[in-house]
Amino acid sequence: MRTTLDPFQAIADPSRREILMLLTKDKQTINGLAGNFDMSRPAVSKHVKVLYDAGLIIINNQGRERYCELSPDGFNSVKEWLGYFDKFWRNKLQNLENLLNEHAKAH
Repeated sequence: MRTTLDPFQAIADPSRREILMLLTKDKQTINGLAGNFDMSRPAVSKHVKVLYDAGLIIINNQGRERYCELSPDGFNSVKEWLGYFDKFWRNKLQNLENLLNEHAKAH
């Protein structure tokens, strides 16, 4: 059974964020990903496992190769969490704008 990790823990590491950025271009094998880093293939493999366990990537076996790609729904919880704060700040700024407009009309 697949263990799920908090996606925020997974993206906290700069190397894992870089792996995610690389996967925005195209799916890649672990060896292909490892070629972009100054670390061993097993170290990259551990990072890939964390991203997989957090649901941010999927891994497909094609022959002898394992291809990593971004999960279509992997970032939903991150997006929802950030969306809350986006709405929060938009409302705060709208309230400030309304207050300033009322103040300008009064003077």
